[in-house]
Amino acid sequence: MKKRIIALISFTIVGFLVWYLFIKPYDFLGSIKVKTFPGAINQTLKVWSNSLENSRVEFDSDLVNLTQHLSISDSSYIYKWKITPLTDSTSTIKVYVTDKSNSLINRITTPFSETAFEKTTKRTILDFNKALTSHIEGFKVSVDGNDTFKSRYCAYVSLKMKQSDKAFGMMNNYSFLNSVLIANGIELKGLPFVEVTKWDMTNDSIHYNFCYPIIKPDSLPKLNNIRFKKVEGFKAIKASYNGNYLSSDRAWYALRTYARKNKISIKNSPIEVFHNNPSTGGNELSWLAEIYMPLDEKSDN
Repeated sequence: MKKRIIALISFTIVGFLVWYLFIKPYDFLGSIKVKTFPGAINQTLKVWSNSLENSRVEFDSDLVNLTQHLSISDSSYIYKWKITPLTDSTSTIKVYVTDKSNSLINRITTPFSETAFEKTTKRTILDFNKALTSHIEGFKVSVDGNDTFKSRYCAYVSLKMKQSDKAFGMMNNYSFLNSVLIANGIELKGLPFVEVTKWDMTNDSIHYNFCYPIIKPDSLPKLNNIRFKKVEGFKAIKASYNGNYLSSDRAWYALRTYARKNKISIKNSPIEVFHNNPSTGGNELSWLAEIYMPLDEKSDN
């Protein structure tokens, strides 16, 4: 009986060592709890990664599982980020880190001392956490629930670009659109808005129309690069965003999280209505954008 117990203990120890040294899929596990939703974490992680040398994130439509390849000094690391929403406004992030070249030696030495690998990994995760905390302090999103986007006639320019460049596209065309319309005697009516016509979440790219509501004249002038149309109204879920318009797309993700939680079918074609002109400056947290995510009523039938 005693020999069996010793054999069982020995087998368990050997099995654990084999798993720990050769099978365990990571060398280090870090965990962070943050006060924001997965979409904001996803986008911040990509921006932060781009700010580092020799770092890239594999693009995927999966918002909550991201793989980052990072080289520091002579070592190459793989960071697997797993984001888990806890509530509408809180999430946990688990980071599974592997040193591709020194995995075995790290696993042998880590239990006995804090290795250079551990120090570097902790410092890197804390650096991201600092960047994320700074970012989420710069905006607010509140989901207002069901609403209706009212139809309006508009002049618009069509643009294609990375999601993160959306605000630059607006700024580059705001004065042009505004001045050309006024010069042609077209009366403006209402707030400018963005109509997203295609959202590629795998590549973080969008096609959108930057629109200015107008009073439709009896005859429309022919203008280079400017078109006219009626944007039809629709039922939607709505969010209010406060902050720099560079990050107003964070509200898109908040609405997706809300829709998923409440089992609401939506179309990934948001409209953003902008209440402030960034060129006038002021406290960015006082800037307001209203975000409308259309309901997919066909899928509910």
